[in-house]
Formats: sequence, C-alpha cells, structure tokens
Amino acid sequence: MSGPRSLRLAGGRLAALAWGDDKAPTWLALHGWLDNAASFSRLAPRLVEALGIRVVAIDFAGHGLSRHCHGDYALWDYCHDLLDACDHLDLSQVTLLAHSMGAGVACLMAAALPERVETLVLLDGLGALTSEADEAPAQLRKGLLADRRPSSPAPRYPDSETAVAARVAGGATPIDAETAWPLVLRNLETLPDGHVQLRTDARLLRPSLVRLSPDQVGAMLATIRCPVLLVEGETGILGERARAHQARAAVKRLTRRVLPGGHHLHLEPLAVAMVTDTIVRWHDNETSSRQGGAP
Repeated sequence: MSGPRSLRLAGGRLAALAWGDDKAPTWLALHGWLDNAASFSRLAPRLVEALGIRVVAIDFAGHGLSRHCHGDYALWDYCHDLLDACDHLDLSQVTLLAHSMGAGVACLMAAALPERVETLVLLDGLGALTSEADEAPAQLRKGLLADRRPSSPAPRYPDSETAVAARVAGGATPIDAETAWPLVLRNLETLPDGHVQLRTDARLLRPSLVRLSPDQVGAMLATIRCPVLLVEGETGILGERARAHQARAAVKRLTRRVLPGGHHLHLEPLAVAMVTDTIVRWHDNETSSRQGGAP
C-alpha cells in the first residue's frame, strides 16, 4: 500500500491527505473534534485496495495543517469546509466517510444538501451534541464569556512521545498510544529549541455559543434519504443511550453494525481490519441492490 499524498484545497486554506488513483471514485473523509486527516491513515489504504476508490481526508479549519479560522467553530461552519473541498475536487455528489464530529457535519450536509451526498459511512458518530431549548441562554453566556478571555498558548512538549502521552492522558475519549500516534504526529510542529508544539487552534476548546436542540437534530436526521452505514465501537460514545436510540430511529435507511473497539475503532490497529471488512461488505451489498433494481 502506497503512502498518502499531501494536498492543499480551497485556495490553500485546507490541508488534506489522499490515497488511491486520482481517476478513481472519490470518498471524502471527515475527522472528529481535535483530530485531523491522519485519523484515516490505517483505514483509507485498506478501503482503496478493497474497493478501488480514492479517499481524500481533509483537515477541518483549525485542525491539523489547515489554517485557523477567524470566526466561529460551530458545527455547521465545517459544512463550508466540506463544500469547498468538494468544489475544489469537482465532486458534484460524494460518499462521505466520517468519524465523530465529522459524522455530525456529514449528517447536516446530507440533510440540507441531499443532492451533494450519495452515501454516508459513519464511524461512531451520528447527529450532533445538543442542548435543550431552555438551556440556550446559559450556553450562550458560557460561550460569550469564554470568547472574551485571552487564548492560552499552545501546549509544548520536549518530544513527540511526551505529546502522545499527553493525548492519551487527557483525551476526551479513551485512546491508547499506538492509536493516537498518527493523530498527534500530524498535529505537531517543531520549534527552534527542539521542542514540539500543537498546531490545533486553542479556540476549539471553547464552549459553543449555540447548539442545536434535540428536535432540530432529529429533524435533520429524519430528512436524510441516502443509504447510511453506522459502524459503532462496543465501547464508543453512542451505545444504548436514549438519545442514540432516538437518533438511529430517525434515519430511514440506516444499517447499524457494532464492532469490538472504542471511539477510534477505525484507527485502532486491532480493529481496523474488521471495520474495513464491514464497510466493504455493506458497500458491495448496496451496489448489488442498486444494480438489481435497475431497469
């Protein structure tokens, strides 16, 4: 399997990694919060080989090697990153391979612009983090006050191993060092004194000014018409929580598969082969169904 090629998209604003032949059908990959395009560094080559596709994984604004944003980092703002990448790559309709926060962005896009999305392959993510309507004033207050405070300097470490250990110790979801390594490595820059520093925009850690309500997210999910594969980790973030049940029930053409692994199961060395096989078998079944139903 050949390594990825680095790309600059949208006038250089967005960085990306690409696997596979440029002429092959393209899947656009969307990473999770505080991650980057390297999230797909173990899954993408396997899908390229098995399906004969190209995978282009973007760094969302403020993440990885992409430029920082001067405005907000609301979930729906990332839809512009997705559209800019599609337009740059001349993709009028695309399959989205999306993890966690990226899955939320993919769901919003499939709901609002269904003509641009052919298929959704979601990895341990569905819908979006929500707040009840009566919590909106407190959420706005929290976000406004946070935006008024000076940004903290980016964390710096003596070496990349220490940076990986910090991610393992302080991540929002459990992750081991081998799984975290590609994510952290892409997110580091080397300083003149030999230390390394995170590239991630510190403003990504600030609370959102506004969140969608559960009813709004439910309406978005109910609008999705394309086929959806949801691959969850047994110890991932969805599970049997009430809102996860509601979200899955809202999607009309959803196929759910639960596999051994955690939130980053598509990047876990022991889980990625099973994730690949699950996606490939589902894709082949979907393709056969469409061809069988053709006149």
